[in-house]
Amino acid sequence: MKNLVEELQWRGLVHDMMPGTEEQLCKEMTTTYIGFDPTSDSLHIGSLVPILLLVHLKNFGHKPIALVGGATGMIGDPSGKSDERNLLDEATLEKNVAGIKSVLSRFLDFNATDANAPILVNNYDWMKEFSFINFARDVGKRITVNYMMAKDSVKKRLSGESGSGMSFTEFTYQLIQGYDFYHLHKYYNCVLQMGGSDQWGNITTGTELVRRMNDEHAKAFAMTCPLITKADGSKFGKSEGGNIWLTADKTSVYKFYQFWLNTTDIDAEKYIKIFTFLDKETIESLIATHHEAPHMRVLQKRLAEEVTVLVHGKEEFEKAVFASGAFFSPTMDDLKQLDEKTFIEVFDGVPSATISKQDIAEGLDMIAALSAKTGFLASNSDARRELKQNAISLNKQKVGEEYKITPTDLINDKFIVLQKGKKNYYLLIVS
Repeated sequence: MKNLVEELQWRGLVHDMMPGTEEQLCKEMTTTYIGFDPTSDSLHIGSLVPILLLVHLKNFGHKPIALVGGATGMIGDPSGKSDERNLLDEATLEKNVAGIKSVLSRFLDFNATDANAPILVNNYDWMKEFSFINFARDVGKRITVNYMMAKDSVKKRLSGESGSGMSFTEFTYQLIQGYDFYHLHKYYNCVLQMGGSDQWGNITTGTELVRRMNDEHAKAFAMTCPLITKADGSKFGKSEGGNIWLTADKTSVYKFYQFWLNTTDIDAEKYIKIFTFLDKETIESLIATHHEAPHMRVLQKRLAEEVTVLVHGKEEFEKAVFASGAFFSPTMDDLKQLDEKTFIEVFDGVPSATISKQDIAEGLDMIAALSAKTGFLASNSDARRELKQNAISLNKQKVGEEYKITPTDLINDKFIVLQKGKKNYYLLIVS
């Protein structure tokens, strides 16, 4: 077997690893699982790391299992959380599980038939018939309360460092996750669990449970990857609008592409190793080229391309590139081709004002459009001066004081783009 650990280490994807894990992965095809909590009906880019770990496992000849936590999702993982999570009802949970399965299926072929074909499971399938008494007797007896309380995720909550204690419901989470490992070990010969570094306590409980519910020689290993951060310390995977999601209904492909394109130089060097499958030689060459001419943003452009194609496909990536260039196009032709949602996203952050169709029905003069009706310019005299100096454009065409805005100027029957000079944009939304 090729050395998967070596590959993950140079990419910065190894945080903790139980002794013997690397040897196991080098020795034989190893069935490995990673769990995904159904807190939403989609996954965001923080979940892209464990997804890519599963793909790396497959590419290196190992058998990946993606577990969707239909049962654990009913309880809520306390790891890294300061407060008790709201419990989801079954209908919401069912919808979320289906959504997550759909996302995972874009990266892994669960219908494949080769020896190391990926498997998709839902822990609700084996937990739903488990009575509380049987669980307390068969599983609860194997792990002491002392052992569970020694975990960081529990200690922090009980010490009052974060939140206000922990319910018994959340306290049982690590036992249920541990039982998942035992179940997969028994029925799928799964011997390794991977996850984020905040999962170390839950994962090691699982390895302990595998040994205690079988015999002490049963093989069970653990490996975690670091939680991804930004160089400035801010949270990775969030924009001003919230999470960056892996489905276009929650985060458009344009916004997704822009997120990666706008990463800092330091973050781009780190992310291109983590979020792409480019080899070491290619990445080192890209970094060297970037250092020679940082203003060309070679690294960010390649990162944005690789991740967008991976998540949304080449055609959607090309549309996002087109939309990105449309803003800077010398004419309105490219912008006119964008749908309304993308048009608004392209002009995100540009000052705007809303006027009525009645305002332009008989022709709105430019002085009013620039000042009284919108506030784009401070006063009528400012507007008159800029128009006389030929500094004002409407839909990227120079206009004078005599010009009147009419419905024929509308883009997508709704927008008008004003400009002062080359860089000062203003969007009129006509409703």
